Amino acid sequence: MHKYVIIVAGGKGERMGAKTPKQFLELNGKPILIHTLEKFRETDPTIEIILALPENQIDFWEGLFHEYKVSKPKHQIVKGGSTRFHSVQNALKLVKEESLVAIHDGVRPLVSTETIERCFAGAAEKGNAIPVVEVVDSLRHYSKQEKTNEAVSRSCYRIVQTPQCFQSALILKAYEQDFDKLFTDDATVVEKLGETINLVEGNRSNIKITTVEDLVIAEAFIAK
Repeated sequence: MHKYVIIVAGGKGERMGAKTPKQFLELNGKPILIHTLEKFRETDPTIEIILALPENQIDFWEGLFHEYKVSKPKHQIVKGGSTRFHSVQNALKLVKEESLVAIHDGVRPLVSTETIERCFAGAAEKGNAIPVVEVVDSLRHYSKQEKTNEAVSRSCYRIVQTPQCFQSALILKAYEQDFDKLFTDDATVVEKLGETINLVEGNRSNIKITTVEDLVIAEAFIAK
């Protein structure tokens, strides 16, 4: 079955305290976003890559390949929307056949090939699959309204990652819905249709780089 990956990269770098959007910050000698594209191309050269970028960042992105003197993984670019939901919605217009569609955060460059393969395999078998890892910290439920808190069992929770993979008919139908502020990822969009979300094992190093500390951790993972 044909495979697509929609890579969503609309960050501004505000938490980094940087003028450069976080997806373009350097990681081990080249921009984070280039690492992310290369990971999918490395996993399966036939995957069709669709990159959703803010319109005002497209020219900057194109210039990075010349600046860093790296080859450009083949991909299509679509203009991002006002929210992540609308960016994915725009990108889905390029999905033209019965296929598997992965949706991935541009600032998760350390996703493993094994995680990508598990997600596609899970979606092929069950319609959808998202990667998760176990919670290792203790958790407490906090009620801001009641001003109370209580311990909860971490065994009942999982940390959600991307890529989140779906059969094309399912994800296309899901994104026909109107935007809801409760949509935090693609799984919540699909879940609103009444679908059960299937979990597969992610990889602990598949962090979302949003802070300076995350960048330091990512450098350490690569060095290791």
